[in-house]
Amino acid sequence: MTNRTIFAQFCSAVQRKGALALCLALCVLGLGLSASADDHKATIITFDVTGAGTGAGQGTFGVGINDQGTIAGWYVDSGNVAHGFLRTFGGYVKDFDAPDAGNGAGQGTFPVIPTNAGSTVGFYVDSSWGEHGFVRSPHGAITEFDAPGAVATYTQAMNSAGVVAAVGWDASGVPHGFVRAPDGSFTEFDPPGVGSGGTWPFYITDEGVITGFYYDAQNADHGFVRTPDGTITEFDTPNAGQGANEGAAGYMMTDAGEIVGMDHEKGVFYGFVRTPQGHFTEFSVSGAGTGNGQGTFSWAINQANVVTGWWQDADNVDHGFVRARDGKITKFDVPGAGTGVGQGTVPEDINAAGAIPGLYVDNNNVTHSFLRLPRRDHDED
Repeated sequence: MTNRTIFAQFCSAVQRKGALALCLALCVLGLGLSASADDHKATIITFDVTGAGTGAGQGTFGVGINDQGTIAGWYVDSGNVAHGFLRTFGGYVKDFDAPDAGNGAGQGTFPVIPTNAGSTVGFYVDSSWGEHGFVRSPHGAITEFDAPGAVATYTQAMNSAGVVAAVGWDASGVPHGFVRAPDGSFTEFDPPGVGSGGTWPFYITDEGVITGFYYDAQNADHGFVRTPDGTITEFDTPNAGQGANEGAAGYMMTDAGEIVGMDHEKGVFYGFVRTPQGHFTEFSVSGAGTGNGQGTFSWAINQANVVTGWWQDADNVDHGFVRARDGKITKFDVPGAGTGVGQGTVPEDINAAGAIPGLYVDNNNVTHSFLRLPRRDHDED
């Protein structure tokens, strides 16, 4: 679970559930609007992109959001081909494909995050199953790229200055971290002590600070912070396991240096927040399962230190949560989310206003997207 890249999410969903030109036309999205009483009057909007398939493993995958409320993601059509989309806060959608994206099952275009500057970053899978990064400008121009010497490139994040954090696999199958500057130049990096499991940068702040994790020679994972000058600080939470497939990982970071992530021991996952001074607050959502692969998955944080993610119960069903700065946790499920194994609600990001995009899997194993809008201060209890 710690190497749960966006691409891995898609591929595992297709496997588990059976399952070239840029289009600038705007189309109005059909929305379902609902609010849950135990969700403290937050509003949840559900949506599907026109053209999304309705079979198991298909559907709409909204995964990133900027502070203007634009959501980036992809939809999987009836042929299991992925296409990128951007959905504005008003509900308009632009769908697009990277020029060299393949059109076979499991191939296509995978945007992962829109920046506040209007650009979008992601990766695509070509017709030969090669993986490449891309940046889409606010005007729709797409630049494709590969990390030097990499046989596969996954773009993980980009900041408003256009600096990209990416993972590149070498010919031996070892992943390395890369920074791509706006001029197209690359800098490769790995923390000291990295093993064959490699380096996985996951997020980059507007100041150019990167967080992520790496695997050591024993296949345990450790979090790291990399500053723009290349200095790398490694970290582990106090309760992180030190064996194979145990450890800690950073996933997102505020401009002030607060990191959200998760650690795991003996197969169970726990959330944490790390301060810039290196102090940890670990937490678990009540009701989270304690079996292998279950627990609390803290995934995203905004500048107000509000955290979101999901928790998996003892029946392997996913549920969303929001954790306030003071530690109060609010659970939520999207209406229509399934209640079977591998189904449920999965928040993916959170913006400055507390808006949360994500996906939910219904009882037919079809994936849909949602946008959760937080309770306003003037709403009545």
